[in-house]
Amino acid sequence: MIIPPLAAESIFHLGNFAITNSYINSTIVVLIFLVVGFLVKRGFSKQKDNAPRGFLNFVESLVELLLSYMDKVTHGRDKSIKFLPIVGTLFFFILVSNWMGILPGIGSIGIWQVHQGEVELIPMFRPANADLNMTLAMALFVVTASHFLGIAAIGFFKYANKFIKLGDLWHAFKTLNPITILTAFIEFFVGFIEIISEVAKVLSLSLRLFGNIFAGEVLLTVIGSLIAFFVPLPFIALELLVGVVQALVFAMLTLAYLTVATTEMHSHAKRDTEDIEPTPAF
Repeated sequence: MIIPPLAAESIFHLGNFAITNSYINSTIVVLIFLVVGFLVKRGFSKQKDNAPRGFLNFVESLVELLLSYMDKVTHGRDKSIKFLPIVGTLFFFILVSNWMGILPGIGSIGIWQVHQGEVELIPMFRPANADLNMTLAMALFVVTASHFLGIAAIGFFKYANKFIKLGDLWHAFKTLNPITILTAFIEFFVGFIEIISEVAKVLSLSLRLFGNIFAGEVLLTVIGSLIAFFVPLPFIALELLVGVVQALVFAMLTLAYLTVATTEMHSHAKRDTEDIEPTPAF
């Protein structure tokens, strides 16, 4: 029994770039999506105005189901459609990657190498999300994309005021209200906590997905090494469920981050300023 290491193993090199077994799995998933996307596009172009049938109907049902779940977070179909390319791509990529990780041969087909006097099996394929580099890259993309979309939606200065609340201080001092000014100072320091929370988002997204998939890989390796037949089947079924849950959690958290980032938030100080402004009489 060989417990999978934390780091993905290098299979070969392209120049100075190491091709790992997890990277091979992720590349296969991308190729699968390219082929499916090409077939779906060609199928819809042929059908034109006719109702989709067979596989195209299945694809349309999946998209509609995903949009219905997204509507519960965004509270609007327009935002759901806007975020669908990011959220949908991540969901299906993570889901297929997780399920590919439990196929026969993943982790067991490889090449034997001598390392420190011992012969070890280097698997050719490993689950893509069992590599922290992959999950960290996706998490960084999600958080970065949320900031860019937030700036595009509400403007740079309004978005920056979520973190560096100089605008709130200005509105608070205009009210000359001590309570409002004190609240603005508190919110100013809370803004720095928001900056820390953005880093925490990257860590939580990446480590949650990596930890669950890597733990499942180790579990299946141990169980398969002890008893090879029938007994691992319930654990494989459990990993199928974990694959769905982890893909759904990552996608819904991504959607929540995008929704919050593109929603303008009104500060207490600004609301107080608007409340004391005289209402014009007609």
